[in-house]
Amino acid sequence: MKRKKQAIGVFDSGVGGLTVFKEIRKKFPYEDIIYFGDTARVPYGPKSKNTVIDYSIQNTRFLIQEDVKMVVIACNTSSAVSLNVLKKMFDIPILGVIEPGAMNAVKVSKNNKIGVIGTEGTIRSEAYTKTIHNINPDVIIYSKACPLFVSLAEEGWANHPITRDIIKEYLEDFKTKNIDTLVLGCTHYPILKTAIQEFMGNEVNLVDSATSILSDIESVLKNGENIEKGKDLFFVSDNEEKFCKIAQDILDIKNFTLSKVKLGETWYVDRL
Repeated sequence: MKRKKQAIGVFDSGVGGLTVFKEIRKKFPYEDIIYFGDTARVPYGPKSKNTVIDYSIQNTRFLIQEDVKMVVIACNTSSAVSLNVLKKMFDIPILGVIEPGAMNAVKVSKNNKIGVIGTEGTIRSEAYTKTIHNINPDVIIYSKACPLFVSLAEEGWANHPITRDIIKEYLEDFKTKNIDTLVLGCTHYPILKTAIQEFMGNEVNLVDSATSILSDIESVLKNGENIEKGKDLFFVSDNEEKFCKIAQDILDIKNFTLSKVKLGETWYVDRL
């Protein structure tokens, strides 16, 4: 893809970030977008903080090498543990999905009872709890890790009967908490959104960061010439065929440019 303009860079641990990509493409049709899915190392959720930070640095360096003007971390686990590190290391705008999702959840909740589901890493970090309480300390938050949701999304099993069984197993407790808002705290989870909504009921608002982050991106973008439609470029670190199949379902496109890359290690050390 030959580009006359810098692109928006997006990275995720796998296919989940395509839910973010899809909303960015819809909102900003004239922007070039480069997506990297780290499919060789998915999922990020069970991995240690330092490992996720190391992967996130590698992902960001790769996107900057591809001449992006900003990086969107379309991964809640990475946003939770690496956003501040990346902001200090790199001199381009870097946006995470935690704060936009938290702000949207507080905005739509009427009874101040919010559920948060995410990967083990995101829930362990308490990033959503801290951010929501910074916005409104009166909110009651119920959090739960739902690690199998990532695997279900990566397998393309959004409509599989076993997915509904696992949703019931994970989310049944939330039905007793009287929550009116549920944060899908992983960009893989919107792939299962229809099944999750069916189980929770229409009275519960589902908040996902894919739509929440758009206003943050808009605030960073400068007005361009908007002469021609934006181009898309996709990279993965493994499993190209599986990525293509799921991407075609999520994005509803048949042909796109996909390349496989291997990222080097950075050996980030947390000295705190």
